[in-house]
Amino acid sequence: MGRFQRASRYLCVAVLWVLTPSASALADFTPRASAPPPVLSPNLSDPWEMQIAPQHRRVLRSRSPQPHSAPATTPTFKNHQTRRIPEQFLPTTVNYAGHERPGTIIIDTNARYLYHVLPGKKARRYGVGVGRPGFEWAGTHKVTRKREWPDWRPPEAMLQRRPDLPRYVPGGPKNPLGARALYLGSTLYRIHGSNEPWTIGQAVSSGCIRMRNEDVMDLYARVPVGAKVVVR
Repeated sequence: MGRFQRASRYLCVAVLWVLTPSASALADFTPRASAPPPVLSPNLSDPWEMQIAPQHRRVLRSRSPQPHSAPATTPTFKNHQTRRIPEQFLPTTVNYAGHERPGTIIIDTNARYLYHVLPGKKARRYGVGVGRPGFEWAGTHKVTRKREWPDWRPPEAMLQRRPDLPRYVPGGPKNPLGARALYLGSTLYRIHGSNEPWTIGQAVSSGCIRMRNEDVMDLYARVPVGAKVVVR
């Protein structure tokens, strides 16, 4: 046997010795044949973790975020009032058979409606909040000023009744005058928005006519300074 053949045989024996596991290594080895390969669901529209067969979903399911449950009850507000108002107080266009000219504002305090007279014997009707008992009034005035997001300074008579009120509130969403205000003549009364829209249709104010913010913004854009206002 040549020198090269003997060297090749020794090299093969050495390789087999290195690659052959020892008895102790074989004793420590545990086959994993018990874990079957994942099986996919035929419904490929499912989320990917739901496409894996149930026996392979256990770990994935435990890591999946749980959906938030809806509240059991509807949130309520002070005095059990909600921010929804009856549908009859939402703005709509109605027929008008009165004698006032287009552009006139008519406020029916008993029915809790404000009408803006339009051409063609029509009127735009809005639900309003009016003065509570003891603060009712009636008369004819004109719009003398208009303000967007007006400031609020409670009059002295109101502060005497409610000394807890702030002396000044800047314009903004927390202001009780809301988004717009139309000032009536030389009186302290206004047609204004409200940050308490759930009071529309009720007699709760100190004499002012309150509207939803979105409604007073619509009226504000339609009515110029000098417009006639009839309160009944």
